[in-house]
Amino acid sequence: MGFMYILKFSDGSYYTGSTVNLEIRFHQHQQGEGANYTKKRLPVELIYFEEYSRIDEAFYREKQVQHWSRKKKEALIEGKYSYLPELAKKIWKKEA
Repeated sequence: MGFMYILKFSDGSYYTGSTVNLEIRFHQHQQGEGANYTKKRLPVELIYFEEYSRIDEAFYREKQVQHWSRKKKEALIEGKYSYLPELAKKIWKKEA
């Protein structure tokens, strides 16, 4: 089993990660354990997660979501799935 998750930090920034145990990993983030990025932005709030049957699927999803814009992540968090294709098109237009 695996989880892809999104955290929100005290400065309003987001962090996307994956893990096999969401409860333990979230506790580690709250304690400032792990990445320097998370240590400097406490407290942390778990605002979104997805569950997968395998950790490699969660890791793949993590890498996908990490590259998304803030607006696209917020649409995912808020459950506005119909917005995702349009937000993806805007990103491609900027890069072209």
